Amino acid sequence: MLHRRLFEIVRQRLDIMPAVVLLGPRQVGKTTLARTIASEWGDQALYLDLEREADRRRLDDADAYLRAQTGRLVILDEVHRAPDLFPVLRGIIDERRRAGDRTRQFLLLGSSSIALQQQAGESLAGRASYLELTPIRVDEWLPQGTVDALWLRGGFPDSLLAADTATSAMWREDFVRTFLERDVPMFAPGLPAPTIGRLWRMLANAQGTPLNKARLAGSLELSAPTIGRYLDFLEQMLMVRRLMPWSGNVGKRLTRTPKLYMRDSGLLHALLGLTSLDDVLSHPIAGASWEGFVVEQLLAAAGPQWQPMYFRTATGVEVDLVLERGGVVDTIIEIKRSSAPVASTGLHTAIATLKPKATYVVHGGDATWPMSGDITAISVSALMQRLADGDARHRSLNGAF
Repeated sequence: MLHRRLFEIVRQRLDIMPAVVLLGPRQVGKTTLARTIASEWGDQALYLDLEREADRRRLDDADAYLRAQTGRLVILDEVHRAPDLFPVLRGIIDERRRAGDRTRQFLLLGSSSIALQQQAGESLAGRASYLELTPIRVDEWLPQGTVDALWLRGGFPDSLLAADTATSAMWREDFVRTFLERDVPMFAPGLPAPTIGRLWRMLANAQGTPLNKARLAGSLELSAPTIGRYLDFLEQMLMVRRLMPWSGNVGKRLTRTPKLYMRDSGLLHALLGLTSLDDVLSHPIAGASWEGFVVEQLLAAAGPQWQPMYFRTATGVEVDLVLERGGVVDTIIEIKRSSAPVASTGLHTAIATLKPKATYVVHGGDATWPMSGDITAISVSALMQRLADGDARHRSLNGAF
């Protein structure tokens, strides 16, 4: 089994918070991670899958049942199936707090739906810690496999660990179909799944480009506000990332439109019908696919303390990723597929404008070397390590995990 970096963080949060909410798309490994933690607790852990009728019946009198589990780690999987539980959990947590009982007992798992975040946010504010389990990362996959394999297949475990390329592609095609046929009606019953599917594929073809709601609306014969609602749904289900533009006051005309990326490169390739690495490399989307893949890897490693953006002026000067902290630009990153990249003229212009502490060009190879103008050429895995180390130091200084 692959070791997930979030494993230790979940354990730490369970030590300091009454409840931990672990969010992530279906099939990303939430249940496996939770069961691994439960195995450490032995008989003192209780796992309930709320998609199973038998487990839901145990919660017919949820208040009495959960109060009887004092001292145990209670794991509630697919918790969005039981929205009435959140007020009950709040009452139990608050009562134990008043009694001086600091028992850490609830680990809640669910897909990142609008309803779940709203319900948990309203009832468990100040009582729960929220974590996101992403698809498998480069630093979890190496050295067991190659970066290119992860890029092609994406980070969903069943896709990445499939016996062959064809089986991986089939799994991802099934995932897309299941998402549209099951998840859309379950989490957003008012949205038309076929239209969501068409929009999803259109976004895949526009990977890494500025959002054009008017064009999407015209193609689907919908209004721009309706397109906005559909995009919000895909974003909140962790299928799409909306990367906002940097908007600092530098006396220049800046692009104000967000860029959109498919968050998992394997699903991007499935939506485009790309099965093999040769298919991807020969397709016009290859550069944008690699860019989105690297963005996801770096943001997963950097942690939530960073504010991610991109930078683009009206004259075309662009930086793929800007990492800001405390209102100050810390790091800017240009992403290249080539293993022998050349820093663009625009990158040097952006350095003069943004004045970052560090500048990197992420490439498709393994080496690290200095480039002109205090720029470092670096692999995605090496930069992930640098960002993770920096985030760990920041969290230590601020007394947080």
